[in-house]
Amino acid sequence: MAEINYKLDVFEGPMDLLLYLITKHKLNIYDIPIFELVEQYTAYIREMQALDLDIASEFLEMAARLIHIKSLSLLPVHEEGEQLRRELTGELIEYAACKKAAEALSMQTAGFNTQTRAPEKIEADLTYTRVHDPIEILNAYMRVMGKRLRMLPPKFDVFRPLVQRKIVSVSEKIKTVVSMLSGGRRMTFREMVRTATSRSDLVAVFLAVLELAKTGNISVEGASDDFTMDLISTPEGELDFD
Repeated sequence: MAEINYKLDVFEGPMDLLLYLITKHKLNIYDIPIFELVEQYTAYIREMQALDLDIASEFLEMAARLIHIKSLSLLPVHEEGEQLRRELTGELIEYAACKKAAEALSMQTAGFNTQTRAPEKIEADLTYTRVHDPIEILNAYMRVMGKRLRMLPPKFDVFRPLVQRKIVSVSEKIKTVVSMLSGGRRMTFREMVRTATSRSDLVAVFLAVLELAKTGNISVEGASDDFTMDLISTPEGELDFD
């Protein structure tokens, strides 16, 4: 058996071995003769097996890959095999470029030791040297305060008028209108709205008069806000208005 001039542990992986074989046998990496490369690679694997050396699984996987490409290339129509060969070529070219860059970087850093030193305190001058117009500072302050106030929750006093405002029920106001017109008393609408004590009360009076006129419990004579109202009948039960 011929003496083996290289060892498996020299190579970092199957790509490294393939690149070695291409360089050793002066093959064209841009147009790899797949049949010749398969023979060289499998021969190397067989020699390693004959020496009972441990072979990493990725080297065997590459051997199976090369044999698969070779078998497809033997077919009359071998477009798939050609595509796989081009993919392998691209991977080898990329690997060769990375290896070359790593070697160049290793040469540049060879002989240099990395040294560090403790961090030093840097004295910084914190004196504010900019000059601002007073109105500019005032505007900046107002913008900041405006944003701050918008972020604060509203005060309770804001809701106090809503909480304390009395809501007048239309049903209750209907009873009030009927009571004011009972006993044969006649009233104009202007006289009746003068009894309202709030805007809500005024709206309730208006709606109560409309509801009583619609149900026929009061009669309305005249026009505009000076019409006269008479009670015809008292509503029976509660009017379902609210």
